[in-house]
Amino acid sequence: MTTFTGRYPVMIGSQRIELPLVALYESAAIALLMTIDRGVGFMATAGVDLADRLRSLQPEIIATNATLGIPVAIEVSRALGLDDYLVLQKTPKVHLGDALVESLESITTTGGQVLRLDRARLDAVAGKRVVLVDDVVATGGSIAAACRLLRAGGADVVGIGALLVEGNAWHAALGDDAELVRSLGSIPGFVAAEGGWAEVWS
Repeated sequence: MTTFTGRYPVMIGSQRIELPLVALYESAAIALLMTIDRGVGFMATAGVDLADRLRSLQPEIIATNATLGIPVAIEVSRALGLDDYLVLQKTPKVHLGDALVESLESITTTGGQVLRLDRARLDAVAGKRVVLVDDVVATGGSIAAACRLLRAGGADVVGIGALLVEGNAWHAALGDDAELVRSLGSIPGFVAAEGGWAEVWS
């Protein structure tokens, strides 16, 4: 059994990087991808790589969850030649008082959260072919909530793009929507092992 300490190597499309291993609690860890900590060049290349996997879906707009999915949405939109993208918000801004809402939980955030779709942006997705993108699909909870919210706004969700998928738990959370997922790479979860962390793919 191979154990890892400190960092974990992974391919994200055409790019090889090392991700820090961060403990969730004493016996489990994740390889943490923070898109906002990666360089502009890395995200631009990742956007092109992911756009290449999504292009055949003919999306009319790209949507994402705040915050770590925003760089992904920008670069995928740019690579597809799209001039607009939609961000589902988590912060209760003043203009979102009557937003469409959906509850969610995330593996990297403590406590429950709420996704908000600004009613002023409904025209951007209603009746449109929408591809939802994010940084990592882990438990699938955030992506499942985003799909429900977009569909409540009238979107035709035709694909889900991610830089990475983590383990396999997201299949159950997404149900039939798991077939929509296209990613640039995959990472395991990690459990404590002698001398470090051992990969767990389930």
